[in-house]
Amino acid sequence: MKFITLVFIAFFLSSLVLTKGKEENASCILEDLQICKTAVTTGKPPSTECCDKLKEQQTCFCDYLKDPRDYLIDAPVSVGDGFSFSGGKYSDQPSPSDEWLKQGKWVKAHRVGGSGVEAKDPIFGLTMGASSQASKDLFRWFCVESGSVDSPPVILIHGFPSQAYSYRKTLPVLSKNYRAIAFDWLGFGFSDKPQAGYGFNYTMDEFVSSLESFIDEVTTSKVSLVVQGYFSTAVVKYARNRPDKIKNLILLNPPLTPEHAKLPSTLSVFSNFLLGEIFSQDPLRASDKPLTSCGPYKMKEDDAMVYRRPYLTSGSSGFALNAISRAMKKELKKYAEEMRTSLMDKNWKIPITVCWGQRDRWLSYEGVEEFCKSSGHNLVELPNAGHHVQEDCGEELGGIISRIISKSALF
Repeated sequence: MKFITLVFIAFFLSSLVLTKGKEENASCILEDLQICKTAVTTGKPPSTECCDKLKEQQTCFCDYLKDPRDYLIDAPVSVGDGFSFSGGKYSDQPSPSDEWLKQGKWVKAHRVGGSGVEAKDPIFGLTMGASSQASKDLFRWFCVESGSVDSPPVILIHGFPSQAYSYRKTLPVLSKNYRAIAFDWLGFGFSDKPQAGYGFNYTMDEFVSSLESFIDEVTTSKVSLVVQGYFSTAVVKYARNRPDKIKNLILLNPPLTPEHAKLPSTLSVFSNFLLGEIFSQDPLRASDKPLTSCGPYKMKEDDAMVYRRPYLTSGSSGFALNAISRAMKKELKKYAEEMRTSLMDKNWKIPITVCWGQRDRWLSYEGVEEFCKSSGHNLVELPNAGHHVQEDCGEELGGIISRIISKSALF
């Protein structure tokens, strides 16, 4: 056991050193990159000499040899915070994540707790880079909004682990009649990712209170909420606390049965000591695998690049994933039981619809139909969708949401 632990530590240290580099090398690398800049922007591959020169640098490896779609595996430290195993960014070319960022904005909501000291990484106690430091007063939330500000608001809430990007195909459909808002939870996507213990600890209660802060910031009107997966438990608790704020509640593959109240191994692995820290810094394990192992489809590379981006630019994404996984592993059973109790309450007034992707590989459909019948809630089945319904059938989901909200408005 000690030998295995030492191997893990050695792997972690070597990976950390490779991406951390030295500050003085970063400026030299940036100068060398200018040699290739003309070739990159014109679509012509750089010379072999150019790539050989870049490969001599220990902190930057150039994979741009023949195909202009290739990207830099490891970028200069100046691009990221130095704690991400896979470096900083793909290339100097516009990326799908850049295009997504252009569509969004940052909203400040929910006061930062703690003493205000700079965050340190949880392994070695080193001060994290600027991109891993949270705001000093209010947290920054990344959100994308579509539709008229005068239309009824619909807030789209992603699950664990995902991003607002998962609703990219749903937003245009809803924008025809509604003010649709999709946001990244704290710790996910492009929102702030405070280190646990530095103003936010990623407990379920904190997610509930932070959601309330965000909603109060973006609208004063009553809203329709759409939430996917395990975060349904936090949103249902918010709805129970603030029924005056909600018109409709639409749950996408929520953990409805006792068998659902346990994280799949793909997610719970991030809660493991040391191994969790290692896997959370690997974009393929932290992003690709959780998003593709729970449904029937492969993801397009352009979409996968957007989901990976936070893990490539900052180690804080991985450390937040560790904290969230540990908190949810500890609290999910309790919150899932509370959610079931709330949804079975005969005094519950908010209209609820459960939309279920029947090709979910994490949460079984067994017991879902029976629960909805006994609780009196509507059930919509999506036979071609997996756990992440909005990712698999985004446009279809947009139409379903529109019909649910418009129908409830008649009563």
